[in-house]
Amino acid sequence: MITNFCGAMQRALMLPRVCVLALLGIGSALLPSLANAQASNCLGDVSVTKPYVVSVVPQLPASETYSHWAPVLEAVGLASKQCFTLNISKTIPDFEVELLAGTPDFSYMNPYHQVMAYRRQAYRPLVADATPLTGIVVVRRDSGINKMDDLNGKQLAFPSPNAFAASLITRATLSQRGIDIKPLYVKTHSNVYRSVLQADVVAGGGVNTTLLREPEGLQSQLKVLFESAGYRAHPFSAHPRVPVAVQESVRKAFIAYAGTDAGKAAMNKAQMPQPVAVDYARDYLPLEHLKIEAFVEAPKR
Repeated sequence: MITNFCGAMQRALMLPRVCVLALLGIGSALLPSLANAQASNCLGDVSVTKPYVVSVVPQLPASETYSHWAPVLEAVGLASKQCFTLNISKTIPDFEVELLAGTPDFSYMNPYHQVMAYRRQAYRPLVADATPLTGIVVVRRDSGINKMDDLNGKQLAFPSPNAFAASLITRATLSQRGIDIKPLYVKTHSNVYRSVLQADVVAGGGVNTTLLREPEGLQSQLKVLFESAGYRAHPFSAHPRVPVAVQESVRKAFIAYAGTDAGKAAMNKAQMPQPVAVDYARDYLPLEHLKIEAFVEAPKR
């Protein structure tokens, strides 16, 4: 019964060869089954004998991340004649452990993850969205909080310690201004916004791109108290063991796909509506000079 139902939902949702059980409301208890399905599923050219493992930083719930990225990898895989398997870690620290160990062949990561991954494994950034990434602090619109100083001594929600603009930049900015806060890590950007909305915390750190993808009803009840300077956005990067020719074909496929009607919509959901070619020295090396290392925590499961 579940198999037939999943098949119908798979066709209705147009997700490539996978049954996303979490989308059906079957429950978080079945997420390991979802992970297994992802691991065994080829996105792209099924004739390829060796698939490449892709990891995506889990900013959103796993089912949502998968539904956003699977169509993109399917199209990019077909265009570049590669097969991808998509891995989504349960938490951002889990993702960091695997990234710094060099487990994924390709990875979509935050900008400071790129610095960490370049130092540890020499991951090479291929493409990133053209729109700069900014860190934001949000509060309830009716909170009465109007300036950053009002957050002194308060508890703030963040996705994880090493979320770049949402956490590292924001916490560094607060510290530089002499504002002492108590961080609460709630795993995803979605959880941050809902923690603020439900008044579990007075404020939370996120980024411009994830807030804009939240329902309008939620956005209307929050206000942005602070927005950081802009930085090059999350890159899609390759481990050096991936042949350069493959890396370049994947880079070109991303850019070409974003220029199609189907690709525009899919790439927007994957938070990369306008992918451009990026380079570590030009786009991410400057992040090494931000002096935020004191706020970086060694990833652990």
